[in-house]
Amino acid sequence: MKTRITEMLGIEHPIVQAGMSWASSSAALPATVSNEGGLGVIAAGPMYVEAFKGVLDEMSALTSKPFAVNIPLYRPQVDDILNVMYEHRVPVIIASQGGPKAHLPRFREYGAKWIHVVSTLEHALKAEAAGVDALVVVGAEAGGHPPVSGVSTLVTVRQVLREVSIPVIAGGGVADGWGIAALLALGADAVQLGTRFLVTPEATVHAAYKEAVLNARAADAVLVGRRSLPVRALNNAFTEAIFDAEQRDVSKEEYEALFKKSTLKQAALDGDVAWGKVEAGQSAGLVKTLEPAGELMRTLVRELEDACGRMEAMARRTALA
Repeated sequence: MKTRITEMLGIEHPIVQAGMSWASSSAALPATVSNEGGLGVIAAGPMYVEAFKGVLDEMSALTSKPFAVNIPLYRPQVDDILNVMYEHRVPVIIASQGGPKAHLPRFREYGAKWIHVVSTLEHALKAEAAGVDALVVVGAEAGGHPPVSGVSTLVTVRQVLREVSIPVIAGGGVADGWGIAALLALGADAVQLGTRFLVTPEATVHAAYKEAVLNARAADAVLVGRRSLPVRALNNAFTEAIFDAEQRDVSKEEYEALFKKSTLKQAALDGDVAWGKVEAGQSAGLVKTLEPAGELMRTLVRELEDACGRMEAMARRTALA
């Protein structure tokens, strides 16, 4: 299947593994996805510089296929991470939470593609005007930091596609090839999956985190922290404490202290799924098996082909009628 994204990035399938802190802050998952023809993404957000260099070296040994690095531009020492990315000639940058314009010229020197993550039409238009090559557009179903407006992926992506001319990677609420087909039919050029790739042996998070996702219903992935930096995470003691604080209308200082007391690292590395931030999207309700990433990629491609075949068959029946 060829789209503007597959041709721009040199990948075989319009499938992007989301950059997920800790889960893909290593080489195993992104290298496997890239080797299977998708776009594997290293999550540099929580990484120290030397560890990041080591992962890039490991990626070079594991794959010759295109891959990306996800970097939130607000993180401390972001310039150090960007310098390493420049030195290693990272082929694709997926950035979020910051302005891209100042960084584009030097990465264009060696032909890197810059993709920017947005969750609203306003930010999509700003990123396009800044000169990025493509967008990742996520809706409310997504894990991590989805739009607080609650506008769904279906509506958000379609809104953006009607207003921008650059390629769009859609994300939020997708866990199988049928969902990928749906967003491609909507007009997207590729689809990003995060939560589904989280539940693979190659994802470097605690087994308790993966088990929590496997046992979750879609409704368990709640948006929490509306008075801070909201995240979509699985309901647990931490989220209940935040909801209680909102009901009691505690002071801003008390609220911030409570929200920051829990971390993603606490859940992802330590396995504290009661009080840690167990970030996951609503598609957790569709994830029922722990599957090796390579096998998962092949399943996604097969399901995508089945979904497209069904649409083609429907069109043929219509033509014959």
